[in-house]
Amino acid sequence: MKRVMIAMSGGVDSSVAAVLLQKSGYEVIGGTMEIFPDYEQPSEEEGGCCSLSSIEDARRVAHKIDIPHYTLNLKEVFQEKVIDNFVQEYSRARTPNPCVICNNEIKFKSLLKKALEIDCDYIATGHYAVIEHNSGAGQRHLLKKAVDKYKDQTYMLYGLNQFQLAHTLMPLGDYIKKEVRNMAREWGLRIYNKKESQEICFVPDDDYVRFLDDNYTELSEPGLILDLEGNKLGEHRGLHYYTIGQRRGLGISLPYPVYVVKLDRERNAVVVGRDESVFSKGLIAEQLNWIAVEKLKEPRELSVKIRYNSPEVVGTIYPAEEDTVRILFTEKQRAVTPGQSVVFYDKDLVIGGGIIRESID
Repeated sequence: MKRVMIAMSGGVDSSVAAVLLQKSGYEVIGGTMEIFPDYEQPSEEEGGCCSLSSIEDARRVAHKIDIPHYTLNLKEVFQEKVIDNFVQEYSRARTPNPCVICNNEIKFKSLLKKALEIDCDYIATGHYAVIEHNSGAGQRHLLKKAVDKYKDQTYMLYGLNQFQLAHTLMPLGDYIKKEVRNMAREWGLRIYNKKESQEICFVPDDDYVRFLDDNYTELSEPGLILDLEGNKLGEHRGLHYYTIGQRRGLGISLPYPVYVVKLDRERNAVVVGRDESVFSKGLIAEQLNWIAVEKLKEPRELSVKIRYNSPEVVGTIYPAEEDTVRILFTEKQRAVTPGQSVVFYDKDLVIGGGIIRESID
């Protein structure tokens, strides 16, 4: 019997995934990560993934389905790999995606390491994605979109390497969310109607500006708001208050609407312009990870996703220097944001992805 540790967040998805694995004949062990920093514990009302209340929910589900459950203290590595990176990226005037880093460094690295140490064959999660395990010389483990296109989470998972994919199960890839909630209700799991967790798990109130202001005051360095010609239009409170494409909250009045075009770290300036200035013809991506291929050796036209909630667009990906790629869109795209992830698809197949370094205007 194969042994698997299921990463239990206390939510409906990981709970149902645990039962599905159990019904498929696996020996299932529940593992919940304790990652919240001591200085940022959520209230009972806020809850959230990996909070103390969610750990208790996971423990109750494990007891209900009769599997062992462990709480794993990963606060130190989470602080170092996820939160410190989050803060560092904002200090560089970039907009990070901590969920991608958490998947790469915590769930599918630190948690997988602990699972293998106790003789598990796999780690499992409640992500909506499909992994195809292949064997034989030259064959690669593949990551594909979930059946539920509205819940598909492959954008957050593009950083998984071949070893991680080989030791990972994602039982929910073939289900839609409604089916998952129905199964939880049928199996008597009280969390069947539990609300979704917020986007940034370590920010209980989902207010990242408040989180940074409270805990990393050095980021709040005032500066100038400039137009594209360098003329002063106003002042800002800190670059982390702003994102590319933002219109509201700029605190300046002009006869026409303006949007954030660039966050200039060197000048500590927010650069604004008219709406057309926010569109880019392409981007440069770095920190690449390839899944379906070992490496991109020649230009390839693929579907490209530049943020989690944006539709895919067509672009040609060109291998470039220093392990980067240059991507040119068939149509200009709005608010290409440094620090965000860009993921490449061939229909439902994830080819790979990386981090946006800069836009090409």
